Amino acid sequence: MAIAPVPVPRLTAALQTGVAILTSYPEDTMAFEQLSLLPADPLLALIGAYRGDPRPNKLDLGVGMFRDAEGGTPVMRAVKAAEARLLAHQDSKSYLGPEGDARFVAALAPLVLGDPVPAERTAGIQTPGGTGALRLGAELLARAGVTRIWMATPSWPNHAPIFAAAGLEPRAYDAFDVASQTLNGAAMLAALDQAAAGDAVLLHGCCHNPTGIDPDAALWAEIAARVEARGLVPFVDLAYQGLGDGWDEDAAGARAVLARCTHGLLAYSCDKNFALYRERTGALWTVAPTAQETAILYSNLLALARANWSMPPDHGAAAARIVLEDAALAAEWRAELDSMRERLCLLRRGVSALGTIGSIDLAPIACGKGMFATLPLSRSQVAWLREEHAIYMAASGRINIAGFSEAGISQFGDALKALVAAGVA
Repeated sequence: MAIAPVPVPRLTAALQTGVAILTSYPEDTMAFEQLSLLPADPLLALIGAYRGDPRPNKLDLGVGMFRDAEGGTPVMRAVKAAEARLLAHQDSKSYLGPEGDARFVAALAPLVLGDPVPAERTAGIQTPGGTGALRLGAELLARAGVTRIWMATPSWPNHAPIFAAAGLEPRAYDAFDVASQTLNGAAMLAALDQAAAGDAVLLHGCCHNPTGIDPDAALWAEIAARVEARGLVPFVDLAYQGLGDGWDEDAAGARAVLARCTHGLLAYSCDKNFALYRERTGALWTVAPTAQETAILYSNLLALARANWSMPPDHGAAAARIVLEDAALAAEWRAELDSMRERLCLLRRGVSALGTIGSIDLAPIACGKGMFATLPLSRSQVAWLREEHAIYMAASGRINIAGFSEAGISQFGDALKALVAAGVA
């Protein structure tokens, strides 16, 4: 995974060429005229439509945020206490540097990667959310000469655009059966057998978005062995740690794979498990075989971060760091996170209890993990549920389990029965 820096003369020439291109258009024909109007992001458009719907019984199952029994997304108590300390004692808003809050990354690393962290093999920096970590990691892969990344579908809709924008070729393969809510492990392993040495492979660390279907321990072991044997570069997206089976349980698969790989990446988000959505708090770690190569990768992360956002936002990482470094706050935060996970499990059991409605089998929902599930609904059926019953979900049939209340589960079941009775295909 050798990384070659861009020589300054070439970079200067590229900049000069760019200036020449911009100035070569006639005065009445600017480059911007080549752009066309793009459609709104479907999920963002769904948020707007929900907000504009005046119906009092509307149900939001689209937006990927945790909600409590009252339908709110409150600031966690431990985070609130940390923010109070930050307000009282932070004496500067000066830059931290492209690496961000190094103490935040150091406090989080053993909780994510396992304790002790092999310092000679790993390096990490703070990023603007998990999305920033994914983009930074993708750019590092591209700089290292990786050209392809394999990903099981369906996946988070932003994965492929992020990788493509960084210059990687997403290679999609089918591994999930939405109708039966199952993961086809054989198909996943077969896809890895098709990958060439040096290819990257995207792996959801836990609580798969959008299906909620995760590999079991045996399949994780097979994935780890296959990644090692084929010489692949795993890129783990771990965005929901603590919301599936438990803190260490949710990281076990990622740790198993990274322990056996020569090179690897892990993109991390604190947006969900610290409820820091708008603070965009994340991190990216690299794995390398030697301390020297770890240092090389870290230097390239810093350079890429500098070119992307220069310095990451501080507030969310600082609050999370205060929580992690204080034993009492950390215990309170973990208790809050446990209650969030328990609520998700309770809601999954409630939706599962609706059973089979028409050809829609909801029973397997109880076996899923985390916030999401994808139902076998067509786009027209999703649109009908929205128009006739004010139930909002992604066009793919992905639902946010946390969007339900107990009354909402009954409402959802009645709406599905009406859908089947109406014969909407």
